[in-house]
Amino acid sequence: MADRSLDSLALPLEVRAKLAELDLELSEGDITQKGYEKKKSKLLGAYLPQPPGVEASLPQERRTPVTPSSSSRYHRRRSSGSRDERYRSDVHTEAVQAALAKHKERKMAVPMPSKRRSLVVQTSMDAYTPPVIQCPQGLIRGARRLNTELIKKYTSSGSEDEGSGQGDSQGTPSSSQGSLNMEHWISRAIHGSTTSSTNSSSSTQSGGSGAANALADVMTQTRIENHSAPPDITTYTTEHSIQVERPQGSTPRTVPKYGNAELMETGDGVPVSSRVSAKIQQLVNTLKRPKRPPLREFFVDDFEELLEVQQPDPNQPRPEGAQMLAIRGEQLGVVTNWPPSLEAALQRWGTISPKAPCLTTMDTNGKPLYILTYGKLWTRSMKVAYNILHKLGTKQEPMVRPGDRVALVFPNNDPAAFMVAFYGCLLAEVVPVPIEVPLTRKDAGSQQIGFLLGSCGVTVALTSDACHKGLPKSPTGEILQFKGWPRLLWFVTESKHLSKPPRDWFPHIKDANNDTAYIEYKTCKDGSVLGVTVTRIALLTHCQALTQACAYTEAETIVNVLDFKKDVGLWHGILTSVMNMMHVISIPYSLMKVNPLSWIQKVYAYKAKVACVKSRDMHWALVAHRDQRDINLTSLRMLIVADGANPWSISSCDAFLNVFQSKGLRPEVICPCASSPEALTVAIRRPTDDTNQPPGRGVLSMHGLSYGVIRVDSEEKLSVLTVQDVGMVMPGGVMCVVRPEGIPLLCRTDEIGELCVCSIAAGTSYYGLSGMTKNTFEMFPMMSSGAPVSEYPFVRTGLLGFVGPGGMVFVVGKMDGLMVVSGRRHNADDIVATALAVEPMKFVYRGRIAVFSINVLHDERIVIIAEQRPDSTEEDSFQWMSRVLQAIDGIHQVGVYCLALVPANTLPKTPLGGIHLSETKQCFLEGSLHPCNVLMCPHTCVTNLPKPRQKQPEIGPASVMVGNLVSGKRIAQASGRDLGQIEDNDQGRKFMFLAEVLQWRAQTTPDHVLFTLLNSRGTIANSLTCLQLHKRAEKIAVMLMERGHLQDGDHVALVYPPGIDLIAAFYGCLYAGCVPITVRPPHPQNVSTTLPTVKMIVEVSRSACVMTSQFIVKLLRSREAGAAVDVRTWPPVLDTDDLPKRRPSQIYKPSNPDTLAYLDFSVSTTGMLAGVKKNYCWEVEDSYTGAPGIYTQALPSISINQFTHNMSHAATSALCRSIKLQCELYPSREVAICLDPYCGLGFVLWCLCSVYSGHQSILIPPSELEINPSLWLLAVSQYKVRDTFCSYSVMELCTKGLGSQTESLKTRGLDLSRVRTCVIVAEERPRIALTQSFSKLFKDLNLNPRAVSTSFGCRVNLAICLQGTSGPDPTTVYVDMRALRHDRVRLVERGSPHSLPLMESGKILPGVRIIIANPETKGPLGDSHLGEIWVHSAHNASGYFTVYGDESLQSDHFNSRLSFGDTQTVWARTGYLGFLRRTDLTDANGERHDALYVVGALDEAMELRGMRYHPIDIETSVIRAHKSITECAVFTWTNLLVVVVELDGSEQEALDLVPLVTNVVLEEHYLIVGVVVVVDVGVIPINSRGEKQRMHLRDGFLADQLDPIYVAYNM
Repeated sequence: MADRSLDSLALPLEVRAKLAELDLELSEGDITQKGYEKKKSKLLGAYLPQPPGVEASLPQERRTPVTPSSSSRYHRRRSSGSRDERYRSDVHTEAVQAALAKHKERKMAVPMPSKRRSLVVQTSMDAYTPPVIQCPQGLIRGARRLNTELIKKYTSSGSEDEGSGQGDSQGTPSSSQGSLNMEHWISRAIHGSTTSSTNSSSSTQSGGSGAANALADVMTQTRIENHSAPPDITTYTTEHSIQVERPQGSTPRTVPKYGNAELMETGDGVPVSSRVSAKIQQLVNTLKRPKRPPLREFFVDDFEELLEVQQPDPNQPRPEGAQMLAIRGEQLGVVTNWPPSLEAALQRWGTISPKAPCLTTMDTNGKPLYILTYGKLWTRSMKVAYNILHKLGTKQEPMVRPGDRVALVFPNNDPAAFMVAFYGCLLAEVVPVPIEVPLTRKDAGSQQIGFLLGSCGVTVALTSDACHKGLPKSPTGEILQFKGWPRLLWFVTESKHLSKPPRDWFPHIKDANNDTAYIEYKTCKDGSVLGVTVTRIALLTHCQALTQACAYTEAETIVNVLDFKKDVGLWHGILTSVMNMMHVISIPYSLMKVNPLSWIQKVYAYKAKVACVKSRDMHWALVAHRDQRDINLTSLRMLIVADGANPWSISSCDAFLNVFQSKGLRPEVICPCASSPEALTVAIRRPTDDTNQPPGRGVLSMHGLSYGVIRVDSEEKLSVLTVQDVGMVMPGGVMCVVRPEGIPLLCRTDEIGELCVCSIAAGTSYYGLSGMTKNTFEMFPMMSSGAPVSEYPFVRTGLLGFVGPGGMVFVVGKMDGLMVVSGRRHNADDIVATALAVEPMKFVYRGRIAVFSINVLHDERIVIIAEQRPDSTEEDSFQWMSRVLQAIDGIHQVGVYCLALVPANTLPKTPLGGIHLSETKQCFLEGSLHPCNVLMCPHTCVTNLPKPRQKQPEIGPASVMVGNLVSGKRIAQASGRDLGQIEDNDQGRKFMFLAEVLQWRAQTTPDHVLFTLLNSRGTIANSLTCLQLHKRAEKIAVMLMERGHLQDGDHVALVYPPGIDLIAAFYGCLYAGCVPITVRPPHPQNVSTTLPTVKMIVEVSRSACVMTSQFIVKLLRSREAGAAVDVRTWPPVLDTDDLPKRRPSQIYKPSNPDTLAYLDFSVSTTGMLAGVKKNYCWEVEDSYTGAPGIYTQALPSISINQFTHNMSHAATSALCRSIKLQCELYPSREVAICLDPYCGLGFVLWCLCSVYSGHQSILIPPSELEINPSLWLLAVSQYKVRDTFCSYSVMELCTKGLGSQTESLKTRGLDLSRVRTCVIVAEERPRIALTQSFSKLFKDLNLNPRAVSTSFGCRVNLAICLQGTSGPDPTTVYVDMRALRHDRVRLVERGSPHSLPLMESGKILPGVRIIIANPETKGPLGDSHLGEIWVHSAHNASGYFTVYGDESLQSDHFNSRLSFGDTQTVWARTGYLGFLRRTDLTDANGERHDALYVVGALDEAMELRGMRYHPIDIETSVIRAHKSITECAVFTWTNLLVVVVELDGSEQEALDLVPLVTNVVLEEHYLIVGVVVVVDVGVIPINSRGEKQRMHLRDGFLADQLDPIYVAYNM
């Protein structure tokens, strides 16, 4: 009973007290759930109203169960053909509906995926917001157990939810009442409750907020059962609330609205759109679970991640029976007139009864097309045999000799030609290999068939005339070479193409021997094709055994619907029929598609005694039988069901008998059989005359079956599998059942195992594969004592089953369909049956469902792929998918990892129209299925993740330091060269200010060129000498004072493109005493999105005026600018294209070296807009830059902290001096710079260093590389540059753009041999793959790979590391990625599992000291630990000057001290994690070199499962997952991992990426992806250094601004 109905009942106090006591017993485990429900319903029975139509007085025992014979409704449904009868079971349908009803009681909302409109077919806008639908709640559990309470009888489920009366829960209602109740429940399940539908409609109209409200209501009513659950991904605290980290001292702030999206705040104050957040909140709430019980205690080293081993359920059923014995079949009788070989039989009938009909073929109209007599078969087979041996090749070198293999390629509608060719091969003593006709060069499985032919040494293919004409041919008429196939000679076997054999030629007919008769192909689970060899004695013995078992007699008529090239169709319709001179009526597949009743009509027309069919053919006959009156099946004595080994065939047999019993079909006629390619016929039910003896049936518990144990389920009638026997062991054979894994021990009598057969009538080997042959065909079963069962080998059949009472064989599944999930076995056919039982089934095609397992994270995961009907809507299909998950969980207690729907007719097909399972699996793993709907459930399925890392009790920094010393590990600290000990003749050192250095250079070396600007053609666009720069700066200073009326210390925004004007304007500001701020100008083609950022920086920096060029002035006053910002609020704008002529009266000289020099706005990769105090420089970078020259939209929801930092003139000089000494920069040097000049080290190199050091800077704006990618490298070569600086964006552009042009560049004279340092300026972990590919690509142009290196700088210090000219080469180490997650550094060998290459971030600059500290305790760390990089140097920034004066942040970042050890030194915290390693190399001082390795930003590191993950590692794995993923970014939201991938390909590929991304992150990082977002190329924002702006992306996603192609919410 649903708890919510209790409140409406007037229950006495004593009843309420007893209910409370019951609840307590249940919570403490003193009573089972089933006992609880029973007692509870007994207590409440008197107080509940009876449902209408149920008589309370009717005794429970007398209520008849709903069976096909007692319910007319089921008769109608069965005859309507609305379901694939191979998997049809009314009892199973009831079980599924009961399971779904149970799920409905504890409903939860599943977020529906979001699709772009172009991907949605025939759907309304309502589909874009998730309706409140039912969640696969029960999927989430740890150790799976049989939830017997889950699948209750449908009456109890229905009455419970309705709050209506019920009797004892063991009873069932009468059939008509049961049907009525069931219909009610099915409609309830389909349409949902009133509340649910109301919430759904409100959510769709309000953009998702309704869904969120409904979700809140759902959450308050949800009763979460105490199942053991997988690790909770939402939080690791004891409470169930979502834990969100807040910055210390954070203050509430108003959130601006962007676009039209209504914004709300999440728990951590992040503004999000209601739609996206509602969906994610649904996901988070759905995944919240009670904690799983703690694992048993064991010692684990910090960085060893042990996957949790699934512990066996102590209550799991175990086999208890005695050890089984081998079962012998009846003795194979010796009949005097049996022929000594099959060829002898053909000779006998061909000469004695040449007119006797052998085979009748049908056309597509059902008319007899051709009758092959035994005389024709004999003469034509002889003709074929003669031609094969004598007409192929030459007399001296025949192409085919006896014993050679020959392919038989015949279509399914031409059995006569196949039969003639097959017997022709037997007469010629060559080995036929029957295969399917390859229709195209890319047929599913065709390549593997080709491998089989190649391994068999096939050089000749026999085929029919019609087939030969239909094969794909080249323009010259030659048959195309199929992929993977050997070169074949195609030989047509029609008589008109063959030579007549001479009169004296006669085939040599021998008695059957051990020579190979034929090879039958078999497709394995993995798609590989094997050839099973069948000897001539096995062939004959098999025919004899079938003749005895089926009681075949001469001249009987047999109707064959099966494929005659293999398996049962071959054995009965081609081989055994000839041995007994029978007449075969062959029904082609094409006729069955047109007229499904054709085989029954032929049985009636020919008075056939035997028919060979599959359950599919019986089902098709049921669909079409209505209009047929003139059908009579009394002549049939045996209806052989070839796929009787499929347990679900019983429903087809029952349904067929039920309908056709009135047409003369007798129950004993239906004879299921079991077969396998290896063992041929394993068992077949004999036709009996005793109608009183019912066939054997077993009602087995599915729970028991999943543990390989037979339990006849008497109590629980719904979660069961009903199986029928497949008869007795074949005559002359011995059968036993062995355990499927490990040593082949005999099973117990109540244990499921693999059936094994010892018989002459079985295959002998896999052709050419001795190892696999030994395992399968030469297996010796062992008794528990260790003794073998027999001295003769057994053959594994690949069938799972048991031998029941009376020696009857039961099959419950196939080894190929077996999926072992968390130690429990599940059969693919059973899963298909459950999926098909979910109503309504109008969204997918019933016969087009593929179920298989894939191996992810050391366990099998179930995947279901179905073809979706084109007229189904997104919502309906998604609802059906979620119901399938619930049903499979309820019936099988197993979670589905992935459920995908693909468009109709897109799954790979077998030649007979079925689904090619291995090809489907391959397409799924390759990402080429192109599904239209995907639902992933990794959170609910993956229960073997590593134990989450438990934070150790707080260990003081002193203990850590002592521990390091004791263990012999040094404290991780290093320093560059001491500035005081370096001797240099630097004349610039005598000046305190940079402006003074420029004036001095203008006087002493007025004509020395400092700057040269190149255009896209590689020619000089502009240049500046020392004097020219000085004079231009003076004029700008005059303009600022006269036209701008600016005072000392006023801020001026410099809005210039990269070039000379920017440099002149900068020094003009210094001359006037103003503080310059460099700002990237708005992009002319993208004003609306780039101009607001310019405006924001101008306002935040409190600029008194804007200085720019005439072109930008026009742009700022354009109509587009007016639409983007309020142009009236701009400060005065000065145009420097029109400068005054005169000089200033005096040049400003700061009175104090600590005066502010310039402001630098920089946006870190974490999205923080920061101005960092670098002694006399202040940096802020705009956020809207993409690749060089590409401006991507600034996501306006940046979290802006308005910082300014002061940097003294002395610090600026110190920075320039450090760089000068490290790179050995002198006036005679030329340096090429291809960087953006707006912030960080790029600005310093572009504007400051040349003036200080006097070297010539060749300036190359990165935007020019968009037009000419070779510009930078050509300039480096032309000017014979030794030192050059670039960004990752520039390097990537060169690698991609010039990859195929190295030869042409070489001919143009490009030579990079003079380059000694090529430094990449970055604030991130070195991108080793990119630098290596760049070095490798341009090695042909004489680039020394050792010259390429990276620098490292950050907000608190612009240049910490920079590769110098005299230091050792950059080093690379390999560290264990798992140890890194635990903040440990463990070096491993290259290529080791989980190894991560890390490149040194350049050499530490002179005057810089570094220490690695624990970011939490601030204690020093040893060199085996990962920690935060702290820096102490003269050019450190001195702090933030914030608008709000946040002193705590400033002190923490810039004035930190160690908590232990050297507590006096003041350090600046970089916010980056890294480690130091002492290498074997020596530095310039002759000491061992200390290398710094940057791992990632502390702000971006993600704390998941108690471990620290770096986004770049996950992103690297994801990019490798599929060729269409060009870029990836990851971030977390409420502890959910969100993966955003850029798709470079068709939008149809978007959904392919979801499983691949989920798989690779699970496999390599042991993390479950919560949300996968597929976007267009270029959506992930990148700054000017080529670094991803992940937090901008996060805010854009939550504000619904990304326009994603697809968003998948993993369950």
